[in-house]
Amino acid sequence: MTVTDAWNGPIGRHWADHPERYDAMVAAFDEPLFDAAAIGPEDRVVDIGCGSGISTRIAARRAPGGRVTGVDVSVPLLERARALTDSAAFPSVTYELGDAQVHPFEPGGYDVAISRGGVMFFADHVAAFTNIAHALRPGGRLAFICPQPPSPDGAERKALGLLASLLGREHAAENAVAVAMASLSDPERVRQVLDGAGFEGIGLTSVTSTTCWGRDAVDAVDFFVSRTPGLTVSDATRAAMTDALLPYETAEGVLLGAGVWVVSARRPL
Repeated sequence: MTVTDAWNGPIGRHWADHPERYDAMVAAFDEPLFDAAAIGPEDRVVDIGCGSGISTRIAARRAPGGRVTGVDVSVPLLERARALTDSAAFPSVTYELGDAQVHPFEPGGYDVAISRGGVMFFADHVAAFTNIAHALRPGGRLAFICPQPPSPDGAERKALGLLASLLGREHAAENAVAVAMASLSDPERVRQVLDGAGFEGIGLTSVTSTTCWGRDAVDAVDFFVSRTPGLTVSDATRAAMTDALLPYETAEGVLLGAGVWVVSARRPL
C-alpha cells in the first residue's frame, strides 16, 4: 500500500472524521511555523498537504487581501476541509486535489509555500521541492514543520510504543505512513533536499512542546484504538493501555513531549 493509498483509505478517513483531535496534536507548533512563514496581508499562499484545512484558514486570516490554495492527495481530507471552510468568511481560499510533487502549479504564482507536516510523504523529495520552488515567485518563501527524530527515552515514543505493543498488531498502512513521517527528521537530509531543489537561505530551528492525545487516559486510549477500524480490544488490554497513559494525564489532557524542526528557505531572486 502506498502512502497516497493510505491517505485515501482508513487513515485519511480517520483524520477527516477527527480533525480537532489531530489539530490539537500540532497546535503548539502553529505559531513558530507562521512566524517563519511571515505571511503578508496580500500574499498568495499555497498550503502543501493541507489536510482538513486549519493551516489554510490560518494563512487566509494573515493574508486577507491575498489568496490561499490548499493542496492535498486525500479526497476525504479535502472534503472535510471544504466543509469546514465558510466561503463567506474565507472567500480567498480554494482547495485542489493533487500531489505537490507533480501538481501543475502556476509558475511563480505564489509568494509563500507552507506545510504543517505534509511534506514528508513525497516519493521523491528533491523533485517535489523543485516543483514547489517553481510555484514560488523569485524570492518567494518556504516554511514547514517536520518531526525531529524521537528520543529513545522520550515520552511520546515510550508511551505510543507501549500502546502499540499492548495491541500486539502490525498495520501495514500505518507503518508506511510512519516510515514516511520520519523521512525528513535528519537536518542534514533536509538541507541536502532543499539545496538540491534550488532553495537558498535554508534554516532549521528546533521547537519542542507537547502533543495532546485526549481529555484523559481513557479518552486517549479510545482515540488510539479507533485509528484501526474494526479492531476488537479486550477490557484487560484497554485497562493496561490506560495505565500506560496515566502518568501523562494533566489538567489540560494527556500530554506527550514532542519536537519538530521549523524549516525555512527561499527561492533565489
